[in-house]
Amino acid sequence: MKQMNHSLRFKMTILLISFTMLTIGACWLLNSLFLGTYYISKKKPVLTGLYEVLNSMNYVKTEGFYNGLLSQSDVLYLQQLCEKNGISLLVADSSFNMIFRHGIASEKMQSRMMEILFSSSQDNETVLEKNDNCRLVTVKDTQLNMNYLEMSGVLNSGNMFVMRIALENIQESVMVSNRLMGYIGTGMLLFCSVLMLIITKSFTQPILELADLSRQMSHLNFSAKYTGNRDDEIGILGKNMNHLSEELEQTISRLKQANLELQRDIAKKEQIDEMRKEFLSNVSHELKTPIALIQGYAEGLLEDFTQDQESRDFYCSVIIDEANKMNKLVKNLLNLNQIEFGNQGVSMERFDIIALISGVLNASDILMEQKEAKIYFDDSKEYYVWSDEFQIEQVLTNYVSNALNHLGGEREIYIDVLERGDKIRVSVMNTGQLIPLEDIDKIWQKFYKVDKARTREYGGSGIGLSIVKAIMENLHQQYGVENKENGVLFWLEVEREQAGAV
Repeated sequence: MKQMNHSLRFKMTILLISFTMLTIGACWLLNSLFLGTYYISKKKPVLTGLYEVLNSMNYVKTEGFYNGLLSQSDVLYLQQLCEKNGISLLVADSSFNMIFRHGIASEKMQSRMMEILFSSSQDNETVLEKNDNCRLVTVKDTQLNMNYLEMSGVLNSGNMFVMRIALENIQESVMVSNRLMGYIGTGMLLFCSVLMLIITKSFTQPILELADLSRQMSHLNFSAKYTGNRDDEIGILGKNMNHLSEELEQTISRLKQANLELQRDIAKKEQIDEMRKEFLSNVSHELKTPIALIQGYAEGLLEDFTQDQESRDFYCSVIIDEANKMNKLVKNLLNLNQIEFGNQGVSMERFDIIALISGVLNASDILMEQKEAKIYFDDSKEYYVWSDEFQIEQVLTNYVSNALNHLGGEREIYIDVLERGDKIRVSVMNTGQLIPLEDIDKIWQKFYKVDKARTREYGGSGIGLSIVKAIMENLHQQYGVENKENGVLFWLEVEREQAGAV
């Protein structure tokens, strides 16, 4: 499939990278702007808690070393709190004698305590909270060039205190944290990009497969199917598209079949119309000549054109012959019509096909002598069959009559009876001119004549083979015609009597 400039995979990857960069950038900005404030907000309760601890302790106002002013357990507890939270603490009495100290040198803390007592406000500090006994400020120590969170004031015992936490550590932590976040963010971007390319492929690949499937369906290729086995939305879509493909294929197949049947019906209707026109034309043509002859000779008799009895007898015989031809044609047409419309019933009976053929040949004996035909037929065996004897006799009579009328060459007719499984095949072959290949499938049509001049010569109407076709199809048996090397062979099949059949 053609490469897309803005594929879903590309968009999802860019979206994840952008979201990751935005998240890292937001974290970096929040860390830079608010980590210090957040740190101060978390340390304020620590200083306030220590202030409450100092207020809860008992102080002994005696002179001497400061350890004697607090119990050993109180001193140890204060040291643990200060060490744990990074607090520098100085507690002194009103005479500035140290009671407790931890962290920065006592001289520095004493100096800071006196600075607080004797200076109402300072430019290097920002007051966060203040009451009558203490205050909480952020201050910058100009000597040490460091920022502190500081609480100072007077305890309930009258002792003074100063406690502070250095803020330089948090500022350094912010820089270290931002630097680490930059490293991690860069690595995460690379990792997420690769991960997203891999993950999105698992989504976009079946989508591309479905897109290709829809393209093939648009070209009416329904053999392509979605082959994935996912059980998510994409899998459901793929299964539905497979179902849609099958339904479309069946629907289009039904439409094509209906269209084909419609075309066949139209062609059949046109063919029937043409056959009806041709039938009327052929019937009119076949009846026109005998009617004209009958009319002419009858008028001759009426007008008394001839005086002698011999001529009158000739006129009458012509009229009778032409009337017989017309009668035979009409009977054949009625017979054919009854067979084609199923009005002629079928009487199944057991009979000897050899005897039937012999009877047909005996009935045509005079015509055979006139045509000087040589008949080859073995009537020494018996073959019993099941069929309508009368209709099979009609077929064989037409076959023999057709062979005699088209006899040529050595003027030979071969009649063979062969066993073919549960069938008996009877073939009638005559030597003579072959049937043109373009006409061999048309000879079964009504009034169709391969050689019209020759047909007129022997007085054929062109419906004999049509009757054969109607009878054999009515009996549901096979029939046909074949060109041989020296002639034409017509054949038919009938049901053979099975051994032991009643």
